[in-house]
Amino acid sequence: MAASYTEADIRSLDWREHIRLRPGMYIGKLGDGTTSDDGIYLLLKEVIDNAIDEHVMGYGKEIKVDIDVEGRVEVRDFGRGIPLGKLMDCAAKINTGAKYDSEAFKKSVGLNGVGIKAVNALSSFFEIQAWRDGQTKAIEFSKGEVVEEMKKPRVEKGGPPGTRVAFDVDQEIFPKKVRFRDGIVEKMCRYYSYLNPGLSIVFNGKKFKSKNGLLDLLREEMEDEPIYEPVSLSGKDIDVCFVHTAGSSEEYYAFVNGQHTTQGGTHLAAFREALVKVLREFFKKQYDPADIRSGVEGAISLRVEEPVFESQTKTKLGSSHMAPKGETIRTYVGNFLREELDNYLHKNPKVAEAIQKRILAAERERKELGGVKKLARERARQTKVHNKKLRDCRVHLNTKHKRRLDSTVFITEGDSASGSITKSRDVETQAVFSLRGKPLNTFGLSRKVVYENEEFALLQAALGIEVSIDDLRFNRVVIATDADVDGMHIRLLLLTFFLQFFPEIIREENLFILDTPLFRVRNKKVTMYCYSDEEKQAALDKLGKAAEITRFKGLGEISPDEFKFMIGPEMKLDPVRMEEGKGAKDMLSFYMGKNTPDRQGFIIENLREEVVRESL
Repeated sequence: MAASYTEADIRSLDWREHIRLRPGMYIGKLGDGTTSDDGIYLLLKEVIDNAIDEHVMGYGKEIKVDIDVEGRVEVRDFGRGIPLGKLMDCAAKINTGAKYDSEAFKKSVGLNGVGIKAVNALSSFFEIQAWRDGQTKAIEFSKGEVVEEMKKPRVEKGGPPGTRVAFDVDQEIFPKKVRFRDGIVEKMCRYYSYLNPGLSIVFNGKKFKSKNGLLDLLREEMEDEPIYEPVSLSGKDIDVCFVHTAGSSEEYYAFVNGQHTTQGGTHLAAFREALVKVLREFFKKQYDPADIRSGVEGAISLRVEEPVFESQTKTKLGSSHMAPKGETIRTYVGNFLREELDNYLHKNPKVAEAIQKRILAAERERKELGGVKKLARERARQTKVHNKKLRDCRVHLNTKHKRRLDSTVFITEGDSASGSITKSRDVETQAVFSLRGKPLNTFGLSRKVVYENEEFALLQAALGIEVSIDDLRFNRVVIATDADVDGMHIRLLLLTFFLQFFPEIIREENLFILDTPLFRVRNKKVTMYCYSDEEKQAALDKLGKAAEITRFKGLGEISPDEFKFMIGPEMKLDPVRMEEGKGAKDMLSFYMGKNTPDRQGFIIENLREEVVRESL
């Protein structure tokens, strides 16, 4: 019998309920604070953005950010302060703010009046206070509900004009172990200082201030040595900085109204296109775009009126115009570079000469690689006929199949592990690529050398990326190695390969680590798979000490029937993420380079001896 459907089944949620019921719509991922895209950092950002907007309007030269050991956040700016009579509306009335008036906040990030309300609704404690005209007012909330309108605020009147916001994220919404990581918050503060030269941001007593803006950012984050002095250009509503390095990949930092658009958007596409056009016209040569942009590290900051982002998290710009009825972003960026960069190159002939030499070097490398890629394609064709290491599936990412996003390839070590996965897999969407042993350590090697390596040539062919990353055949590339020393080493070697030559696969979150259980705990009725010692103990507490415990030492020890569960709909995949900049290269250099004495000393200093007691 069908369920009834009446007026009683329809209900309207108020803003607090909706934000708390669907937090992902407002702040993205509810992580524990381990990665920079976890929602707690967006909450912090929403508060800092309001302070930044005041600075951009010419009010306030310092912002204080404090996060104590308990996780309480406090942000204090020294702008004009929210009008006291509107403090309640700004904190707890959806779609309320000053930014709808484009004359007051013409080039702001937060335009929909939602951000600070999301912070309020998702906080167990939220307090907002404003100082204005010698007076102050403060309101305390919990989960979006008013707790107290304070006639005598805890922080008394008499302070300089501005606004203070303090909050504790709600443990009912976020993971229990959630916490802010100092390194991630410091990077946020650094970026804010780069985009607002002259502004001081003080985080837990540490000051961040930039004099040269994007130029400082590029010098700080650049992985490879520049081959000429970075080009820095500024104009009305636009700042651009770029340089060529000896590396082969492109690296960009894109911002809109102070927002770090990590996924780029229309402004970044316009910058990359304009760079090619201007350099072609200047050198009067139709160089290949890939040769022109090879080794480029650049940054663009654009100020757009009423920007449109592709989501509330604002990581990708969707606007096509500088203003609702204004010039297109593509035209604006193109015209700016055509005039400013062309003038710069004429005034700096040595820079122009260095750029042309770098383009010609990239062109030579591309042509040399052409022959190697041809060999790789021939090997790929032979692989499909003769090599049994690749067990392909029927559905692939680079097709229009309705299940294309389910396409997955497992990279395994040896035949035993691949055998279990092969027997358990979904042949429609899951493929298996079996390594023959430990692959080559690619750190510091040229792309040509790696292409000539048969193991990696076959892997690239299996993934479909030997010619272009755009031809990637699988939505999920999963590293599936044993949880032992050899397995971890193979995992590091594969991660080094992808970080060095195909970082786009990591940036687009196509690369994963398969998380397989360490233990199986079972009695005659129940079987439980455990991924840690803590889970094993919990299983023993539930099933009794007489339960049988099996320790999985390798993937080959897991039966095909059990693997169906581990690579089925409930499989655990850890996405591989990377922080842009020097950190990645320094990390690879330390762990995968030839600094043996330094690494040996590190291991000796950090070696721990643990005694593991298991109830068997």
